[in-house]
Amino acid sequence: MEVGIDKMSFFSTQYYIDMVDLAHARGEEPDKYLIGIGQTQQAVAPATQDVVTMGANAADQMLTQADRAEIEEVIFATESGVDQSKSAAVYVQKLLGINRYARTIELKQACYSGTYGLMQARDYVTLHPKAKVLVIASDIARYGINTGGEVTQGAGAVAMLVTPNPTIATLNQDNVFMSDEIMDFWRPNDSSTAVVDGKFSANIYRDFFKEVWERYQSQTGRDLNSFKALVFHLPFTKMGLKALRDVLPEVDEQKQHALMDSFEASRRYNKQIGNLYTGSAYLSLMSLLLNDDTLAAGDELGLFSYGSGAEGEMYSLTLQSEYNQGLIKEQLPNLLAQRTQLSIAEYEKMFDSVVLGSADRELDITHDHAKFVLGGVKDQKRQYVEQF
Repeated sequence: MEVGIDKMSFFSTQYYIDMVDLAHARGEEPDKYLIGIGQTQQAVAPATQDVVTMGANAADQMLTQADRAEIEEVIFATESGVDQSKSAAVYVQKLLGINRYARTIELKQACYSGTYGLMQARDYVTLHPKAKVLVIASDIARYGINTGGEVTQGAGAVAMLVTPNPTIATLNQDNVFMSDEIMDFWRPNDSSTAVVDGKFSANIYRDFFKEVWERYQSQTGRDLNSFKALVFHLPFTKMGLKALRDVLPEVDEQKQHALMDSFEASRRYNKQIGNLYTGSAYLSLMSLLLNDDTLAAGDELGLFSYGSGAEGEMYSLTLQSEYNQGLIKEQLPNLLAQRTQLSIAEYEKMFDSVVLGSADRELDITHDHAKFVLGGVKDQKRQYVEQF
C-alpha cells in the first residue's frame, strides 16, 4: 500500500513588506536582500493572526466534511506555540470541527518538526490503512526590528492530509537523518524573538546537508541523477541555493541546469512569503509542484529538511499521476495578488501590536479578512473567532 500526501493547502496573512523598502529603511543596498539573501517580499502577521488561526485557515480550505469526520490524528508542528502546555492542535481540532475522537499533539524541534510530523503520519497510516492524518506546519518567524535576522522573518502555514493511495505524492521509506546539539539558533522562554548566529547557522545547514546527503547516497545507492528535483528547507532562499550548488558538480552540465531550473520553481513563493520555520520546506514543495511544468507522474523528488539546534533529514517522494488535483487551483497566486503592502513604519507598528503575555486584550478584527482570527485574550484565555 502506498501512503503519502493526498492534499496540500497554504495560508499566509494579508500584509507584506517589500525588501527594497526594508533595505532603504535600514541603510542597506537592496541587492544585499534581493540577491545576497534571496528574498523579495516578506509576510507580516497582524495581532489577529497566530499559528493556530493560520493553521486552521490553511487546513479549512482543503478539508471536506468527510475528511473532518475521518481524521484520526492532528499533528501540529511549530516553534511559535501559543501556550507552554496546551497543544495548538487541540484548538485547531475545535475550530475545524474535526471529530473529537482524533488524537491532537504539538511537536517542536526548531524548523524540523514539520518533517517529523509528516513521517509520523505516514507510519501511522501504514499501520492503519483506513486512517487519515492532518499535519500542520505553522509559524511566525520573529527576530525583532532592525536586527540581523529581520530580513528573514515571515509568517504562514502549510496543511497536509496524509492518506493511503495519495493524490499528490507517496512518502518513501528511505529517510536518513542526524542530530547534534548546536547553538546556532534558539528562543529562550522569556523572549518573544529568536536568537541566531546567522553566519554560523548558515554554515551548519550546509554541513548537515552534505553529511546527510552523503549518508543517504551510501544507504540507498541513489545519486542526483535519481531525482527530478531537490527541495530544500528555505528560511531564506539563498541558503538552499548554496546547498544545491555544493553538490551540483556530482552530475553533468545538462543535469545541473535541469536541477537549477527546478530549484528556481521551488523557491518562487518562498521569496515572496519569507521564513515559515516548520513550513518552509513544504511551501517550497508546493511552489515546485505549481511552477515546474516539466514534472510528470513517477518523478522522484528529494527533500532536505533542517532544524537548528540541530537536526537534518533527507527522504524522497514519488509524484502521482494527478498530483495537481491535490492542490487548490490559484490559491497561492490569488493570495499574493490580494495582499496589502505596508510601509516600513506601518510594519513596525504591526510587529509591536502582536499579543504577548496573558493580559486581557480585545483586538479589532474588522480589518482581517480571514475566516479564523484571534479576537483577543480574556481571563488569560485566547479568544478565537470564526468570522464566516
